[in-house]
Amino acid sequence: MLDEGYIKYQSDWTQNNPLPYSAIQELNLWRAKLYQLGLLGAYANGIGFGNISQRWDNKDGLFVISGSTTGNIEVLDEQHYTLVTEVMVERNFLKCSGPIIASSESMSHAAIYEQCPKMNAAIHIHHEEMWQYYLNKVPFTSEDITYGTSEMAYAIANLLKDEANQTLGFFVMAGHREGMFAFGESLKEAGEKLLYFYHQFQKSKANQ
Repeated sequence: MLDEGYIKYQSDWTQNNPLPYSAIQELNLWRAKLYQLGLLGAYANGIGFGNISQRWDNKDGLFVISGSTTGNIEVLDEQHYTLVTEVMVERNFLKCSGPIIASSESMSHAAIYEQCPKMNAAIHIHHEEMWQYYLNKVPFTSEDITYGTSEMAYAIANLLKDEANQTLGFFVMAGHREGMFAFGESLKEAGEKLLYFYHQFQKSKANQ
């Protein structure tokens, strides 16, 4: 957990005006739901975890994502989201424009959008027990690969070459303890998939 929250990519961040609230309203609604469940938030030491994104205007390579260090803020607004405009995985390099730098997990979100053209939203959460429950039960990236790196982006892309994994829309990051992703063709679909897996985990826990 000590390694959590730090940006590992190289960035070209242009500080700019925020997007209008209408552009982030649905993102913020889902973010609030997941925050209340503790799937996004911050640890006791103040380091935030979890992030949420949506493809921007159906354009290749562009997506809106919650910013770095926003996990410990209960209610976000326009100042807490940014637009990723270019990602070069091979160089571990990212460009973004907005009032805040993009999340440390932006490379992973970019990999989903690049590999899955039909997918338009992605959500990254943390939950220790849920992570342990689904590890080896659903698709997962190697335990040797940590978060926020080019290696993780390549691993996600490789995982999602399998159409069955794309359809499932949920995977575990074995090398990023507590980390999981859900994604879908819409933010609603991504959110509902995530809630499905969360509630299935809760049912299993209740039946133990």
